[in-house]
Amino acid sequence: MLQGEPSPEELEAAHAANEAEALDALAVAQAELAALQAKNAELADQYLRAQADVQNARRRADEEVSKARKFAVEAFAESLLPVTDSLEAGLAVKDATPEQIREGAEATLRQLKSALERNKVIEVAPAPGTKFDPHQHQAISMVPADQEPNTVVSVLQKGYTINDRVLRPALVTVSAPK
Repeated sequence: MLQGEPSPEELEAAHAANEAEALDALAVAQAELAALQAKNAELADQYLRAQADVQNARRRADEEVSKARKFAVEAFAESLLPVTDSLEAGLAVKDATPEQIREGAEATLRQLKSALERNKVIEVAPAPGTKFDPHQHQAISMVPADQEPNTVVSVLQKGYTINDRVLRPALVTVSAPK
């Protein structure tokens, strides 16, 4: 044997040590693999649960929207029932005088306006001289007038908004430029 060369026993011992290190590394890698597989299974389960939650939330939201559409008019219709009752009661009176009919119609109109206001339906009736607003008014004609140009001269038909959205624009005549 040459000086500096390892003996067969030393080679065998080194080989055994390398195998032991390889087995330890393999055991560590297998443990890491098992931990990663468990984490993967946990994350996959969380993902499936989250997907199910999203689908359930979407389904509930769709049901709520459907119910809201179906019953949205319910409160409005309920507030109009007294108006209907008043009209029917007025028509049931056979020998009413014109004054009584007028009083009944005025009272019923007040009921109707009150029901509209409770449901956020607001009247748009610009006063003469008000600046023309194309978002709330519709000009039917332009007429010569002693007012500033593009101001309301008269209202031909009232408009209405609901929750700050135009339901029907007010039909107006507008002053012409001089």
